[in-house]
Amino acid sequence: MPSSSEGLRRRWLTGDVWFIASSAFFADLGYQAVLAVFPLFLVLSLHASVALLGVAMALAYGPGALAGYVGGRLGDARGRRRVALWGNSLIPLLSLSGLVTSAWAAAGLLSVGWWARTFRSPPRRAMLTEAVSPEHRARAFGFLHALDVGGGALAALAAFVLVSAHVPYRAILLLTIMPLVLSTLALARVRVGRPGAKAAPAAAPTPESGAAPLPSIYRGVLLASALYGFASYSAAFPILTLAQGTRHPALGVLGYLLLLLVSALTGLAMGRSRLKPLTALPVLGYLVAAVGSVGLAVGSQLYVGTGVLLPSMAVLGFALGVVETMEPTLIDKHTRTQHTSRGMGSLTAARSVGLLVANLLLGLLYTLTPAASYGYAAAMAVAAALVLLLAGRRAART
Repeated sequence: MPSSSEGLRRRWLTGDVWFIASSAFFADLGYQAVLAVFPLFLVLSLHASVALLGVAMALAYGPGALAGYVGGRLGDARGRRRVALWGNSLIPLLSLSGLVTSAWAAAGLLSVGWWARTFRSPPRRAMLTEAVSPEHRARAFGFLHALDVGGGALAALAAFVLVSAHVPYRAILLLTIMPLVLSTLALARVRVGRPGAKAAPAAAPTPESGAAPLPSIYRGVLLASALYGFASYSAAFPILTLAQGTRHPALGVLGYLLLLLVSALTGLAMGRSRLKPLTALPVLGYLVAAVGSVGLAVGSQLYVGTGVLLPSMAVLGFALGVVETMEPTLIDKHTRTQHTSRGMGSLTAARSVGLLVANLLLGLLYTLTPAASYGYAAAMAVAAALVLLLAGRRAART
């Protein structure tokens, strides 16, 4: 007779959940290695300025707002599985940045590949809600994030080893194509997400189950996510801060590895926790992210090296694990089932709008002093936390 833990496993860890999470694992195994190496390739190999790095990241994240929104709407209209596969199959374009010699061409390829990644994310998240009943979705999102970022951690580890061995950055970028192809093959095995498919059975109608949406919470999450986007910056900046501050490029990649490992473990823990998302997201997500940014500002200004910079990246990883688990969980709970993909697209778009401005500003501020760029990010993360806490209080009164 199966144990109670085995019964719980059967209810949420289905074959579809495994394939969706495996696709995420292989995708991150590919493109996170690109993100770890690209700033070194652009600034150290192609001799571009840090300001151009900010433009490159802004180009990747900013128009992703439209890509994510369109992907979400098309997922509801044309089938989530089909749309997710379209986007996933084009992500390898960012790996081809290793073939060019122009900094602008490299930035362009990175951007188009990242747009494809953003396009497929909302329908893929919505597919997960079809595969799991509402009471287990936080756990499923935590599991997805853990494998997602776990693949990224392995990518960062591989990049660290290759960079330490002085393998050319171009070769590392091109190697990332292989796991990205495996990601698309895994996603093709998923059964949910087809046009006309039914979502997992709903729980009893409560505000927490999603059957009784609270528009104020939905809008509050989107606004807070946009503000957090203004506070969010590509990991390219702390990677560069570590690489330049220690004069060892491999240490920049090591910091990224630490960030991803902590994020993956946090995602698993958040998926299993009984913390209320409306409290955990602003306090453990946005406010902790502000603390991490302050640490980077202090570390970069005082030139104290890895003693402050590496722990600060770990703090950012913890915050990321909370945000990536709790944001989609809240959107799912406060969006009607037939519009889940659109809701996830709106979440992606809200974040991407902020990311466009954040990376442009950080690139410009970084040329003045890294501390100014990280200080700005910390202030915006605090603003995001305040917005969501206020939205939660208003909803509690109604």
